[in-house]
Amino acid sequence: MNDPSGIVALARGWIGTPYRHQASCAGAGCDCLGLVRGVWRDLYGAEPEIPPAYAPDWNEARREEALWAAALRHLRPVPGLVPGRVLLFRMRETSVAKHLGILTVAGAAPRFVHAYSRVGVVESPLSAPWARRVVAVFEFP
Repeated sequence: MNDPSGIVALARGWIGTPYRHQASCAGAGCDCLGLVRGVWRDLYGAEPEIPPAYAPDWNEARREEALWAAALRHLRPVPGLVPGRVLLFRMRETSVAKHLGILTVAGAAPRFVHAYSRVGVVESPLSAPWARRVVAVFEFP
């Protein structure tokens, strides 16, 4: 496993990057997947795969869990909230999982870094509404 504090520092380095759908360039633009892709590149160099073009709804109409399947191909599913882990969210109970973040603080006041449309990359509290949306937790290999 990679050093969690190093992963947190890499994720925080993306804070302030504007939101850009399908992008993955620190300081210039990214979406939530682009953030995780960028941290991967910082850790390992080349990405394990380049994602195909995707719509913001992540195949919601077809009910395909494309993002979850991709995470399972390249990240390790793990239990528990530990800094440096990747969080997969379902934005609505009936929708596909389509949002990612990286946990930065665990414990009584957990926080995570994520790219949010119309906002950009921010560090947010993992409040109860956000925590209820977490459907899977992964670590970088």
